[in-house]
Amino acid sequence: MARTALIVKTARRQRKMKNSLANGKKPAKWVRTYNRCKLCGRSRGYIRYFEICRICFRELASKGEIMGIKKSSW
Repeated sequence: MARTALIVKTARRQRKMKNSLANGKKPAKWVRTYNRCKLCGRSRGYIRYFEICRICFRELASKGEIMGIKKSSW
């Protein structure tokens, strides 16, 4: 439920930012609304190449759902 609420809240915030941008106002913290995880909507720990946060990246990499990513050990 918390994750669903976060996604809805993020979508609402992005809509609000786009509307304010259309009206000619540049909103504060534009990067935080732009760089959001596609799966959970988290703004921190965002990996641009994969467009997901570090937590979702770790979960997907552990499951083997991201092509070309292996857990390294040395």
